[in-house]
Amino acid sequence: MSRLRVLCGLCLLAGAALLGWGLYLPAKAALAQVLLQGAWERARDDGARNRPWPWAETWPVARLRVPDLGVDRIVLAGAEGASLAFAPGHVDGTAEPGSRGNVVLGGHRDTTFAFLGDLRRGHLLELEAGDGRVLTYRVEGSEVVRHDATEVLAPTAAPTLTLITCYPLDGTRPRGPWRYVVRAVEHWSRET
Repeated sequence: MSRLRVLCGLCLLAGAALLGWGLYLPAKAALAQVLLQGAWERARDDGARNRPWPWAETWPVARLRVPDLGVDRIVLAGAEGASLAFAPGHVDGTAEPGSRGNVVLGGHRDTTFAFLGDLRRGHLLELEAGDGRVLTYRVEGSEVVRHDATEVLAPTAAPTLTLITCYPLDGTRPRGPWRYVVRAVEHWSRET
């Protein structure tokens, strides 16, 4: 009987550990957004590269909102693992947030970009740049491309916002061969 209790105890412990790990990434992303919000507000006030915590290797460069879906995300400089672990990231080498051209943002499908599957043609996306200008983009469509499809990063004549995440959206396999891409073109801009 005591072996059965020990086995049950180990199973409960393993289950609790798995549940904790399953909640870890979404919780980390949510907490990061609170810290990033403070860094974004400081950056808007002083125009500096305000790191959200002392050891951060990135800083806020924009704020992405989708009013119809209640989405509000701070965007970090760079779309590498260290940035994407906490927030969407601006892809280096693409147009800077607030400028003309193709602004490309990447994010994780299971945290900060989980909403991409809910975006539909016509949804409005707001991208606030560091200087306070808000550019509004209208979603034109989405597509699935191979991970090495660099044409989605190419410069565009029209102000464009491109959002990229892994595909399938409900997948569990990291670094798969497919990407889900949402394209939006500028609808209007204003200052806040």
